Amino acid sequence: MTATGAAVTEPPAESHDGHHPQGSLAKLAIGAIGIVYGDIGTSPIYAFRETFAGHHKLVPDTLHIYGVLSLIFWSMMVIVTIKYVTIIMRADNKGEGGSLALLALINRSMGGERGRKKWTGGIVLLGVFATALFYGDSMITPAISVLSAVEGLKTVNPGLGEYVVPIAIGILVGLFAIQSRGSGKVGLMFAPIMLIYFSAIAFLGVTHIMKHPAVIYQMLNPLNAVEFYLHQPLPAFIAMGSVVLSVTGAEALYADMGHFGRNPIRVSWLVFVLPALLLNYMGQGAMLLSESPAQALETVKNPFFLLAPEAFRLPLVLLATAATIIASQAVISGAFSVTQQAIQLGFIPRLRITHTSEKARGQIYIPIVNWALMVMVIALVVTFQSSSNLAAAYGIAVTGAMMIDSILIGVVLVSLWHWNKLAASAVLALFLFIDLLYFSANLLKVPDGGWFPLLVGAFAFTLLTTWARGRKLMIDRMNEAALPMEVFIKSASASAARVPGTAVFMTTAMSGVPHALLHNLKHNKVLHERVMLLTVRIEDVPFVPEEKRAETKDYGAGFFRVVLRYGFMDEINVPSALAEIKGVGSQCKMMDTSFFLARQTLLPSARPGMAIWRERLFAWMLRNAESAMEFFKLPTNRVIELGSQVEI
Repeated sequence: MTATGAAVTEPPAESHDGHHPQGSLAKLAIGAIGIVYGDIGTSPIYAFRETFAGHHKLVPDTLHIYGVLSLIFWSMMVIVTIKYVTIIMRADNKGEGGSLALLALINRSMGGERGRKKWTGGIVLLGVFATALFYGDSMITPAISVLSAVEGLKTVNPGLGEYVVPIAIGILVGLFAIQSRGSGKVGLMFAPIMLIYFSAIAFLGVTHIMKHPAVIYQMLNPLNAVEFYLHQPLPAFIAMGSVVLSVTGAEALYADMGHFGRNPIRVSWLVFVLPALLLNYMGQGAMLLSESPAQALETVKNPFFLLAPEAFRLPLVLLATAATIIASQAVISGAFSVTQQAIQLGFIPRLRITHTSEKARGQIYIPIVNWALMVMVIALVVTFQSSSNLAAAYGIAVTGAMMIDSILIGVVLVSLWHWNKLAASAVLALFLFIDLLYFSANLLKVPDGGWFPLLVGAFAFTLLTTWARGRKLMIDRMNEAALPMEVFIKSASASAARVPGTAVFMTTAMSGVPHALLHNLKHNKVLHERVMLLTVRIEDVPFVPEEKRAETKDYGAGFFRVVLRYGFMDEINVPSALAEIKGVGSQCKMMDTSFFLARQTLLPSARPGMAIWRERLFAWMLRNAESAMEFFKLPTNRVIELGSQVEI
């Protein structure tokens, strides 16, 4: 990543860099309800149930119900409302959010500060690990969400239980199968469905709260959570492993900020989503408190769907299923966006990316990610069979990512915003204390399935760091042997024959002669009239304005160095950029232009670099990366590939 820009002393009130979400506050807030809140919005289907009827059961009595409701309320307030909505969402990178965007913001802002560069290595690893954990979360979320909704059929007719897994698999396969068509058209239906869903769950909650109104005060009273811990510290600690399910999806508020802006997300959360969720949780608690102990033990096995009268239970199942499909769609789209960012920032090899909308550049489709996710999600459903079993695997990835976000925001508070160190330490200590409690409670789930997201996270982390390290080593080795451009021009331009047209040599180096240019001269004995050494740089900002896209240098004798700069969420199109470039002579015409690409073959070296197994892994990733021709949108009939050998 490049280190550009100055340190930020104050967070901006809102982003105004040309990528500001368009529309009224009300329209954007309603749109956010349809996209952002699918994950956290569907958590009432299983979070309250798992706390009482999961792997570590609790008796649904007054002490436990009030204690759990209090834990849910204060978790939502501290983690979602204060940590994410109030503080972290202020740390936007030119309007974009998410762990990688936050990492890029920190890296850009701190990279030029003397004495602080030593911090960035550990910070980068933390940000990469948070990204790796996200992939584990993106596999579990669709599986547990859709399964939990379809399981509602058992409250309609117990005999339908045997069809739950096949129906869930059918829904998930259909969902992944339509990804290549883009989510734009489906997205138009998201907001109305989620508005109906949140209104319905709030209404169902209110109908039961009216029978036991004391639940309102008891949920808001933090002493109930304290009393739960004082009377039964171990069960209360274990219960936090399930209570955290009520805040899964909080990071989506930050990650999706670029689509809607921070204010619409804040408004939709505080005015509509948060009240609806709290009313539903209170309703589930009030329903159990209104029943006899024997009835409550049965009801707690599926309290969400039992809130509805029997006649309305099937419509609720269908509505909840639609909501979980939307939640799954948001996670899948998020996986595409995170992968694109990781590719642009140099952590993942080039992959084929299809843009599914001519108007919205954020709508993309990555086939290999889509099908890999589908295989893993189906495998999870088949292996775990129920949402309750999957809940044992859910939470570790989320709490781990939340803990890393707390550390990263701590760096922002002190180094970028220059908060008072005492105040910043107090805020960070509060967040980390809560995050560590939840993460520790979820570690108890490791034997029951929590190993899965950790395994996926470790695998993804290995791939990301191996690619980043191998790529750096390869570029460094190539630069070591690079011939100075001025020396090459002096010796070659006079002796080699010049032919009409433009030759564009793609190179990662900002100086020296590209290997492809040397190979071309050696084998073909000619140079084009115009020779352009082209480097594509990805900046630590989401988007680079068109007027700042190109930078040129004229060496004379028809040689030019061109640097094209893109943001980590920009679509890269080299021919389009070259057609608009100035300062390199006449306009570039594709019919007269040839692109030369170097195809590297890695050779083992005795020099220190990476472990042998990581070198082999990097070589495999390099061989299977998408060709530069497709990635940079180069015309296939104008590309020439030349091989070169590199020792690492």
